[in-house]
Amino acid sequence: MQSKTATIEDVARLAGVSIATVSRALHHPAKVAEATRKKVLAAIDSTGFTANAMAQSLRLKSTRMILVIVPDIGNTFFASILRGLEAVAQQRGYGLLIGNSENDPAIEETYVSYLRSGKVDGLVLLSGRLPWPAGSIPANPPPMISVCEEIEMPGLPFIGIDNQAAARLATEHLIAAGHRRIAYVAGPARNILTRQRQDGYAAALAAAGIPLDPGLLLPGDFSIESGVRAVASMDGMEEPPTAFFCANDEMAIGVIMELTRRGLKVPDDVAVMGFDDIQFSSCTTPPLTTVRQPRREIGEEAMDVLLDLIETGTPPSLHRLLPVELVVRGSTGMAASAR
Repeated sequence: MQSKTATIEDVARLAGVSIATVSRALHHPAKVAEATRKKVLAAIDSTGFTANAMAQSLRLKSTRMILVIVPDIGNTFFASILRGLEAVAQQRGYGLLIGNSENDPAIEETYVSYLRSGKVDGLVLLSGRLPWPAGSIPANPPPMISVCEEIEMPGLPFIGIDNQAAARLATEHLIAAGHRRIAYVAGPARNILTRQRQDGYAAALAAAGIPLDPGLLLPGDFSIESGVRAVASMDGMEEPPTAFFCANDEMAIGVIMELTRRGLKVPDDVAVMGFDDIQFSSCTTPPLTTVRQPRREIGEEAMDVLLDLIETGTPPSLHRLLPVELVVRGSTGMAASAR
């Protein structure tokens, strides 16, 4: 086999594994069983295959740059994901270009020029949508992956969490503490995360035999200010909520701020639950109970899947959900009626 330049296909065939496994054995050996890695290394020795040959054979004219479209670079939620993306990209010899779209589809479309001009090899979408106008998606789109917010497109890989199950877990924690009047502070109305987390909230109420009160479904936009406005909606309620479940931590921080300003004690008077476990969740007074997303791990997994897709043409998994964790701190406690 050494009479011609060996390819990754030659190595995979000889080792009896997939092309993706060969790529991971070379670039991310910790994720490959030791016995499998030894078979791959033996096949590499036998064929005379080299990493430089792989780089040439897998992706001619490769820029080894990945474009990441972020809806709001100032949102602390994305920081850990970006660190995870960058760590794996650097480990595998790639760099990142970060495009801040400011949640504006028109800005996202400008980044398409990077793809057309061949300046990047792949695309990470944290925006929850494709960067092309409706009906103009290219017949052969570049390698890409959606992260956190799943995009409905056949064959598009996704890495994130089960938002419905996570929201149900958060709501069940409040119900177990005796709360029956639980307000849900939503994110943007058209956002898939808003719908998924509201579904989880509703499912937990239904399982506990608690009727869903539409008056407790409060609008928000993931900002601290919308959390403040959510508390103001309590004014005039005959039965105000005894707990708030917020679709992200920033809104929960706004809820705590406004409840405190009004002289209400958290959690003695009103309990507050967040979602995400951003950096500042443990710094509120009291510290915020929340659902922790494994954000760095999400970034690492997403970059591994995308680079495997770029280098082999086949991702190891199209749809991967990582586990969450309920982090109980001081902002939730027993309802007054249950004490």
